Amino acid sequence: MSAYWPATRARRSCREGAVLNRYDRSPHPVGEAEVRYLDGDFRVIRPGAYVRCAVTGEPIPLDELKYWSVDRQEAYATPAAVLARLQAEREG
Repeated sequence: MSAYWPATRARRSCREGAVLNRYDRSPHPVGEAEVRYLDGDFRVIRPGAYVRCAVTGEPIPLDELKYWSVDRQEAYATPAAVLARLQAEREG
């Protein structure tokens, strides 16, 4: 019986915490974010909802951001956009 109690207690604590978070929400960021691109990660400098693709100009939501260049500090919407940037660099 004692093994059951901690799990129940932990679950209850999680549920209580979730209720508190419902009232503790910060507003969703809007507009373009300023981001510092790192190796395998990025850091948000100025909050926002998205960044722009350096090739196409389309907005990329931060939670969908997968492709960027650390050296150029640019974001890309798709692998095709990355290839387009690399080809343009080789030609120019």
